[in-house]
Formats: sequence, structure tokens, C-alpha cells
Amino acid sequence: MKARALIADDEPRLAQNLRDRLAALWPELEILPLAANGIDALRAVTEDEPDVAFLDIRMPGLTGIELARRIDTRTHIVFVTAFDQYAVEAFDRDVVDYLLKPVTDERLARCVERLRAKLADAQKPPALDEMLAKLARALPAATGRLRWVRASKGELVQQIAVDDVLYFQASDKYTCVMTRAGESLIRMPLAELAVQLDAEVFWQIHRGTVVNMHEVEATRRDLGGRVFVKLKDGKTELPVSRAYAHLFKPL
Repeated sequence: MKARALIADDEPRLAQNLRDRLAALWPELEILPLAANGIDALRAVTEDEPDVAFLDIRMPGLTGIELARRIDTRTHIVFVTAFDQYAVEAFDRDVVDYLLKPVTDERLARCVERLRAKLADAQKPPALDEMLAKLARALPAATGRLRWVRASKGELVQQIAVDDVLYFQASDKYTCVMTRAGESLIRMPLAELAVQLDAEVFWQIHRGTVVNMHEVEATRRDLGGRVFVKLKDGKTELPVSRAYAHLFKPL
């Protein structure tokens, strides 16, 4: 069966360069459309289930580390990073490979050789939790995330702490902000807002819903296999689409 790969990088020229060189070194590899941010990459991984994902460590929406935490164990991860040798000491190539920018042909060829061997042997990708935690500690701190939003409720414009939000929901060109105090509106599409949130806390669970995981009390699965999250407010239950249901698999 033909192997498939995803390249996720917010620098288009570097992503295209990696794509071209991969195509030359691994002609039979099917390369999916490039993903320019972590949200698009997560969607591509859940929908297309690539065998390999080349992830830039620093991306908007979700970083490569945050994305790797959410990827099911079917996909082999290769991190692409501009950070120096000090940072990449966190890597164990037997667990996950990495490429340093600028990527050399020799280094990429060795990476491709290892990936081919793993796929030929039908090796399952290993659990990455320990390595990802080590990597997160080794890298410079991420840039700050959105902490406040200004949302309209009637004639009032409210300053709402992001930590107080239960969930965000898409509404045409607006986004509904749901708190215990009720519903407000932001004049911004959900996709544009989501990339400014802390992806460790705010999880996309549906095409039009991003939930504050600190406010999730439990999940349930109905007889049809659909997953729902129940919030701590005691009354709200939100559907989880199939593309994101794997995030709530029992550990």
C-alpha cells in the first residue's frame, strides 16, 4: 500500500522545498496538501490518516508538540525545527526523528531510510508523552496566548476573561462566547479566534465548537457511538464530531 505523508509548516517556501526534496528521495510517497498551521494539520491528520507527519515545532494554532499530543498512534512523527543542538538533545531518534533547518539532503535521506524501514516492518509509532514533555521543557517558552476577549451583549461591550469561557461556537461571521453569565458575540470567525487560544486548554471538538477543557466534567457515548462532553455547569452537553472523537478515548 502506498505510504502517505503530511507536511505542516507556516513557512510556505520551506514547506514546498521539503515537499520537492521528499518527492525526489521517495518518489512513491503520496504527499498530502501542505498544512500552514496546526489546526489545518490536525484536521488533515484526523481525516486523511497519513503514515508520516513532518511537523514544524513552531506553528500558529497548534505547535508541533501540541499537535503530536493529539495525533493517534497510527502516524509516525518527524519534527522539523530551527532550534539548535541543545534543544534537540531532547530527541531520541528511536522514538521520533527530527530534521534541523536548513535540512540537508544527506540528513533527509537518512530520515527517509528509517521511515521506510519502520513502515516496511509495520512498526506502530510509540507513545510520545515522556519525550514530548522533555522536549517542551528544552525549548524556549511559547509566545503568550489570548487572555481576554471583548464581546457584545445587547448594547454592552464586555471584557471577558478567556478562563471564564465555557466554550466558543461559530455563528456565521461571528463567534458566540458562552459563559455561566450567558451568551455574547465576537465579530470574528471561530477559525481566526481559535489560533489565538491556548491549545492545551481550548480543544476543537467540532467544526464549529472549541471547548474549555477546564470546564469539562465528563464524556459519554450514546448507542450510536457518538461522543458528547458534559460541562461542569450541570446543564450543557456538546457533541464531539467523529474527526475529534479520538481525543476522548479512554486511556
